[in-house]
Amino acid sequence: MTDSNSTISSSDASGSASSSATIPVTATPNFVSVTGIIKPGHQVASGKSSNSPYERGTLEMQLPYFRALGLDLSGFYLGTINVSIAPYRLELEQPQYTFPQVKWHPDYPAETFSFSSCIVDYQDKSTEALVYYPHPESKIGHFQDPSVVEIIAPYLIGVKYGGCLNLKLNPQEVKLDSSND
Repeated sequence: MTDSNSTISSSDASGSASSSATIPVTATPNFVSVTGIIKPGHQVASGKSSNSPYERGTLEMQLPYFRALGLDLSGFYLGTINVSIAPYRLELEQPQYTFPQVKWHPDYPAETFSFSSCIVDYQDKSTEALVYYPHPESKIGHFQDPSVVEIIAPYLIGVKYGGCLNLKLNPQEVKLDSSND
């Protein structure tokens, strides 16, 4: 359950570090924090992929369906930030939103999506964001490595592949798993 190249520190309510070990997770009463590396994605969500089967970015196409179901993403950049949290995998517990079988494209099967609120800490700024989780069992392709978390956030200046960012996750909605099964 540990990675000798990573660190953990637990913080109290004041933010003071109270212990350290060898995993990249910080636990507080309100969130679990994990540091990850920004990775290239398939660029299908943003519509920048030349190999996409879709005529526009998937997030742009899904936006009205999510809005009709009660989630307005109009304040977010219509693309994802792909963050590797290896050796961890994100597991859904009770995400803030789950939309089963959303038929967002006429030519493809319906998909199930979940969203969990999170905070992205990047370059000394904290930004409210969402974990975007298209359920793999309902997707037709463009699968992510299980250790990659897709984040939807307002446009963040300076995001670069290989950069580090910190995700603060709601432990009542998601959990981190370090098992290799």
